[in-house]
Amino acid sequence: MAQTGWTTTIDVARQQQHNTKSFHGIKRSHDQVDAVLPYHCGFQEVSNVIPAQEVLKRQRLHAGGKNRIEASKICSLANSPDISNSEQPLRRISALATRPSQNPLLSLSHPRYALPERLVINFASLGINSIYPWQSSCLLGRGLLNGQKNLVYTAPTGGGKSLVADVLMLKRIIENPTKKAILVLPYVALVQEKLKWLRKVVEGVEKSVSVGSQTSSQLPVWRRPHNSSVRVVGFFGGSKARASWSDVDVAVCTIEKANALVNTAIEECTINNLRVVVLDELHMINDDHRGYLMELMASKLLSLESSVQIVGMSATLTNTGVLAEWLDAKYYNTKYVPVPIEEYLVYDCSIYPVSTSSAFFKTASQLNSTQPWSGVCPTRVIQSSEHRELRNSLIIAVVSLAIETAKAGYGALIFCSGRQGCQSTASLVSEAMPVLFDVDEKVLDRRKDVISELRSLPVGLDETLDKTVMKGVAFHHAGLTVEERDIIAEAYDKGIISVIVATCSLAAGINLPARRVILQGARMGRDLIGPAMLRQMRGRAGRKGKDEFGESYLCCQKADLEEVAQLLEADLPMVESSLTPEKRGIKRALLEVITVRLATHMTAIQDYVQKTLLYRTMDRTLLDTMVSKSLEELIESGLATVDNFGSYEATLLSQATVASYLTPEDGIFLHGELRRALRAFVMDGEMHIFYTFTPLYNSQTDINWPIFRREMESLDESGLRVLEFVGVNPGLVNRMANSAKPLPESTASEIRTARIYRRFYAALQLRDLCNETPVHLVAHKFDVPRGFVQTLAQICEGFAAGMINFCEKMGWGMLKAALEHVIDRLKAGAKADLLDLAKIPFVKSRTARVFWENGYKGLRTVAEAEAKDLVAILLLAQPKKSRLDADEEAKYHQKLLLKAEIIVGAANRLWDQQQQIEIGADL
Repeated sequence: MAQTGWTTTIDVARQQQHNTKSFHGIKRSHDQVDAVLPYHCGFQEVSNVIPAQEVLKRQRLHAGGKNRIEASKICSLANSPDISNSEQPLRRISALATRPSQNPLLSLSHPRYALPERLVINFASLGINSIYPWQSSCLLGRGLLNGQKNLVYTAPTGGGKSLVADVLMLKRIIENPTKKAILVLPYVALVQEKLKWLRKVVEGVEKSVSVGSQTSSQLPVWRRPHNSSVRVVGFFGGSKARASWSDVDVAVCTIEKANALVNTAIEECTINNLRVVVLDELHMINDDHRGYLMELMASKLLSLESSVQIVGMSATLTNTGVLAEWLDAKYYNTKYVPVPIEEYLVYDCSIYPVSTSSAFFKTASQLNSTQPWSGVCPTRVIQSSEHRELRNSLIIAVVSLAIETAKAGYGALIFCSGRQGCQSTASLVSEAMPVLFDVDEKVLDRRKDVISELRSLPVGLDETLDKTVMKGVAFHHAGLTVEERDIIAEAYDKGIISVIVATCSLAAGINLPARRVILQGARMGRDLIGPAMLRQMRGRAGRKGKDEFGESYLCCQKADLEEVAQLLEADLPMVESSLTPEKRGIKRALLEVITVRLATHMTAIQDYVQKTLLYRTMDRTLLDTMVSKSLEELIESGLATVDNFGSYEATLLSQATVASYLTPEDGIFLHGELRRALRAFVMDGEMHIFYTFTPLYNSQTDINWPIFRREMESLDESGLRVLEFVGVNPGLVNRMANSAKPLPESTASEIRTARIYRRFYAALQLRDLCNETPVHLVAHKFDVPRGFVQTLAQICEGFAAGMINFCEKMGWGMLKAALEHVIDRLKAGAKADLLDLAKIPFVKSRTARVFWENGYKGLRTVAEAEAKDLVAILLLAQPKKSRLDADEEAKYHQKLLLKAEIIVGAANRLWDQQQQIEIGADL
């Protein structure tokens, strides 16, 4: 009989077993998991008796004094095979592990690859001791290793795609020390993750720089050229890197930054220095908003007919052959998955195995039918729950599957619809986690360390995470700040956190594989997820080198069964051009090639168009008509001119538009805004300049009209003049606040008006950030997630840099100077008097003001301070927190002391640099 109520010390004593074995990394059957004592951890060996006071302490820790809920037991059915037995998959993996020794080509040290020894050693230190057969076959394709042929390939998520591109790219750079590479990724998080990885891979690797008759690697260290190491630099919005194109060997970029680098290299006639471009997530060409940038960048490189090797890859390509034809490339397709993954459908608390999508379709169709069918039998069932919170069959399935995974000592990843759903599901899973499930002191201490790290952030500790992390559960979505997400991801990767509940954005972002992936429904928001996103999410199950097995559970409501079945049967969408008339990418493409003087005559323009993917898929007559019409529109809007000889030339406005990474339409809009500002810029306040810095597009800015009205009513006379000047009508704001209806956006005029109101609303948040209001307080004031506020600040930094380029190209020097002054405040989140202090790591915004108010008013005063004296200052700058016990408070102070030591050290370096600059100026 199942035990109810609290576990007593007598119960513990009766159940005690000595010399227990660690279960970490060992797959157990579900029956074994159910039999595990509730105080066995699954991460470390536990063999000591727990003192009674410790039992009571942990009961309070885990339950918080409330009646806890319990997950339901998952039982195997007598008439179904026990699918939990992992012996067979483990035998398959064991057989695969013998292959590298049998095939010498599966070692990167093989002479055919001709890789430097240090590079091979670095790969091995990162867990890559051998490669897969498909990787070897792909790399050894004719003309690939020597860079003579382009490559397009596809492999499932977790199948090792990136390694092929890494080898090709690094080989080119090492063997051609004067050449450069660009690696293109769609998201900032992926760029940051790849930066860390590549820097580890190239650590200590020397380029083949010749010095006399010897290469740099053959010379003593003291004789090697200072630039012989491989330099990897990231380019993305909000990046603090100030490296120029000449300082880079490998540029890891977002799509926008990569396109800008290519444009700069063409204009400066240094494009011949580019040797390889890697397009990761090549399916992004399909993206309605950013896909055209990837296509026009590749088309420009093809038009140059240079020696640039283009490598494109994705897990979700179907028309690889068409893309390869466009890029004049070899193509390679594989369905190889390095670890076995079993997939299941969960419906009405029953678990059905699904070996193929067609089997899934058949299973789902039969389950949705009113007629019973003997061919569909569940293998396991989830017992119903008496707890009110777990009566929904979908919720109880997700919670029970997650806790079963955590009890077995493995990681579970739950994909949920929306930020609120993530947090509520994480709370439920943590509340249902068995009492005293984790008694290993090391694990509990490390979880306390995670909470301490979160607490020490400027935004403070999230209330939900405060309750869930100690149970080994957390959530991950865009509403968290970058620092919070990094801490949670690292804790999960290290096994400190067992369960993460995330939105679908994580599936295409950071690499966090799990033993078990659980999809809480097939909808993200109101819409059914697409087949590509579904594969991305399910592909997070299992990962070579981190797990030997993977499971994917798709939990469905009855209403979604039929649509889910169709989704599983659906083919991946074909990758198509984004330069079509509907997506308006062709005008941006033509504007860029004219501006960088890649094509300035109709013949050259037609040659460029023939290098696009659009040329392969669109009727030629229609395409010619569209190109002619787009050129006419560029001339009519003042972005280009054409002379009597048919030669096209970019205007000053088009140069400013391209330099600022804007579309033609956005360039024209911004030009009008800035020209009005030049005629009458409101200089007795800050709102006008903050409005100018606010991006034209910010998908995360939904206007809360009552808050807009409140902030508008608090504006001073200067702010009210800005309101009128930019075109915000207070009467309209008041009406919208009373009606709670969205602004109409059906016509071009309405779209322009809505953009102005959104920009001004975002500018109000930006104003507060630059006036030292912490991110979490701005988020609370405007009722938005703090991650959104942080993202707004980062986007504004990139947009502000574009505005400075725009003003420089247009010759508006005074406006440029005003913008440059404020961009430093934007980065610091502080007023002008704190800009020196804000250069120090960890001293930003409110923290810088607290330093100033306590006598630390410059780099010198901080550099001369004792680290222990700064701890009290840092405590003053922290958000209010609940009282901690003595041990936890001591640990918290120790973390602040370490941070203070970093601050003092950085202030010393910055002060020395400042002194050297001043001495140099005097000389």
